[in-house]
Amino acid sequence: MSRKSKVTTLVIFLVAGAAAAVWGVRHVRNRTTTLRGAVITANPDPRKQLPVGGVEITATDGISVVKTTSDSSGLFAIALRKRIFRGHLVKLRFRQMDYAPLDMSVLASDQIYVAQMLPVQPEKPVVRSLATQTISNNVLVRYSIKAATVMNVGSAVRSFEVVNKGNVPCSERPPCSPDGKWKVGIGAVTLDAGVGNQFRNIRASCIAGPCPFTRIESPNPEQDGRIITVNAMAWSDTATFLVEAEVVHPMMSDLVRNSYPVIFGDALNFTLPPAAEGVTLQAELNGESIVFPLGPALILSWADCNVRENPDQTRVYRCTLKPEYRWTKSRT
Repeated sequence: MSRKSKVTTLVIFLVAGAAAAVWGVRHVRNRTTTLRGAVITANPDPRKQLPVGGVEITATDGISVVKTTSDSSGLFAIALRKRIFRGHLVKLRFRQMDYAPLDMSVLASDQIYVAQMLPVQPEKPVVRSLATQTISNNVLVRYSIKAATVMNVGSAVRSFEVVNKGNVPCSERPPCSPDGKWKVGIGAVTLDAGVGNQFRNIRASCIAGPCPFTRIESPNPEQDGRIITVNAMAWSDTATFLVEAEVVHPMMSDLVRNSYPVIFGDALNFTLPPAAEGVTLQAELNGESIVFPLGPALILSWADCNVRENPDQTRVYRCTLKPEYRWTKSRT
């Protein structure tokens, strides 16, 4: 090979090497490392580990800083716009005015991160036996909805837990998480409406635990809607699910619907379909049956209520008794 050919070949190699280096630098700069997790209320009882939305989350690796906010289900995803090697230390800061500041140091990976935040005003043990006011524990939720005209003969409600431990690799041993990485816990519940009846407005929701890392299969009605089975899976820590539905007998009737909440400790939980209107709670206050309207402000004289909306627009309500009230069995 002549001297001129050697020089030409060397120049070509240098140009190709430079182009590859430029491409490599741009590729590294454009890569993102995403940390995903859920923010929940710190509580030893999984049923009280409620999602915390609106949390301001800051992540830093010592050089870059990225901020995001958790959604109503507690889910957060942080995309760090620089190349972070697996095992690199990342500091996470969680801030929400109703909760104590939380700082976490984690190693960058594809694990699910669960942040448990302590309320600024922690739940204090209430001596309910000293409460002067009583509320019956068979509260009835009534609402109206535009639907096919049928006679409402009752309602069904059932809660169940899917027990699991997060960040346990699946190792190709099904069942696994949708991305195939994590071991999955599975649970199910079956409801029977009775002969000649059907289930309507079936609602299944995760109400406690790391809900963003759960999945609920669409209920599969059998025998013309008389029997339904709801299956759920969780690939992080233990999660609690709530299934509610109206029991109807097909015929001409009004469109008023009734539902009975499930009570955990001092709080009652219930869900409503997206089109629910005119929500009221009927309960016995000091032995007297009273209907309490639950307007947009969610104000009740005997409880503090909050609501969050699922991606399918189902509304999840939680009402906690005020200190001067206690549950009592209904006289009827």
